[in-house]
Amino acid sequence: MSRLIQARFSLSRFSSVASSRNVRLLSTESYKTDEPFKVEETTESNERDDSSKVEEAETVNMPPPPTEKLLVLGGNGFVGSHVCKEALDRGLTVASLSRTGRPSIQESWANNVVWHQGNLLSTDSWKDALKGVTSVISCVGGFGSNSYMYKINGTANINAIRAASEEGVKRFVYISAADFGVANYVLQGYYEGKRAAETELLTRYPYGGIILRPGFIYGTRRVGSMKLPLGVVGSPLEMILQRAKPLSQIPLVGPLFTPPVNVTAVAKVAVRAATDPVFPPGVIDVYGILRYSQQRSV
Repeated sequence: MSRLIQARFSLSRFSSVASSRNVRLLSTESYKTDEPFKVEETTESNERDDSSKVEEAETVNMPPPPTEKLLVLGGNGFVGSHVCKEALDRGLTVASLSRTGRPSIQESWANNVVWHQGNLLSTDSWKDALKGVTSVISCVGGFGSNSYMYKINGTANINAIRAASEEGVKRFVYISAADFGVANYVLQGYYEGKRAAETELLTRYPYGGIILRPGFIYGTRRVGSMKLPLGVVGSPLEMILQRAKPLSQIPLVGPLFTPPVNVTAVAKVAVRAATDPVFPPGVIDVYGILRYSQQRSV
């Protein structure tokens, strides 16, 4: 009897030991099962931290966007000053080159332009102004004797086109003039100079050269301390002659019906042509200027 009791006691003790071992094994397996999830969470957390560090480093080390620098030839004149203002409004870095340098304009925008003094007929006096320039707009022109007009409208601009091309400037916009039929013979040096400069531009810049041919450009002109509101005459004429385009096809006198154009429209199209890589190269007549000026800039 006592042996039977001892056997039962030993059996119960064995079962309790076995069950305790099973409990330990279950506990151990449970621990091992939970552990990988904890490791994965830690790994994901580290990956998130590492990725955020990489993104932060990439953002800090990214170079700033390239800045476009525009050089306006004759930027202190009637058309040139409006081109400078338009370019500044579009966020460009603007420099101007003229024989007199900074003008006497007492307006805030003039303080944001880098003013260079130089003569286009003497390349050595102004070539440094092309450093870092990505595009050029030439507003250079003038009247006088035939030889003088050819030199200012032709030779000076040809020198500028060649120098810009050699310096690697990407785009060049030349503000030329529309044909006026009979007037072409009266102002022979003026038009011959303009067309010579156009030929040079299309040769040097087959893909980045743009020629604007406006007619009469109106706006408020400054003559000394006086302001001449040419828009009083120019604006009504523009409205009338825009609708009389067929008249401009009449031989000899037809070009006299070319509509005038506002100086702000010329400036807007010139700056767009100088900075928009998809703007078509070649000659843009007055009707093209009016059309592009009414389009929204990108």
